[in-house]
Amino acid sequence: MNNYKTTTFLLSAPDLEYLPTDIGNEVAFIGSSNVGKSSAINTLTNQKFLAKISKTPGCTKLINIFKISLQCRLLDFPGYGYAQVNKKLKNIFQHRWNTYLQNRQCLQGVVLFMDLRHPLRELDKHNFRLVTDHNLPILILLSKSDKCSRELQKKTLHIVRKYFLQFNNSVQVEIFSSRKRVGIDKLQLTLNIWLGRKE
Repeated sequence: MNNYKTTTFLLSAPDLEYLPTDIGNEVAFIGSSNVGKSSAINTLTNQKFLAKISKTPGCTKLINIFKISLQCRLLDFPGYGYAQVNKKLKNIFQHRWNTYLQNRQCLQGVVLFMDLRHPLRELDKHNFRLVTDHNLPILILLSKSDKCSRELQKKTLHIVRKYFLQFNNSVQVEIFSSRKRVGIDKLQLTLNIWLGRKE
């Protein structure tokens, strides 16, 4: 079991060629801009300022890499789909993600964040298909649940699970909130399984 509290920032990679050597175990975080990936990393590690939280959606263009242990890493990919990011840059992000999924041997699983208030966007569906096409496990977290009523949380969870289960009956979909620490235990458990596979 990993001690996520000792996680440290490793580097920001402008492209895939700058990633660490393709050994050990990695998990990738993806999701649309301003979906709460950085907040999730800070809550997971119990460090308020480990992952920088930008007030401007679509601002982050680098792959931020965090070292969990000697052979375990967490990669936070730039948020996708923000309207003010030009089309060329969006295509670069998507191509980089596709290439990473296809070629990265140490990748053990993907955590896909979706805002519970705006689930099932086309890019979310597209990236889900990419991950499962490469036979990688995926955990879908419906973030910012603290901004929604219990009724809406349950309704949305049911809709999203029903949608994804028709394509992959082993997909996991959970309610998540960094502020309320909802779903953190599930995230930790999943990461422990994925990151411990080769150890």
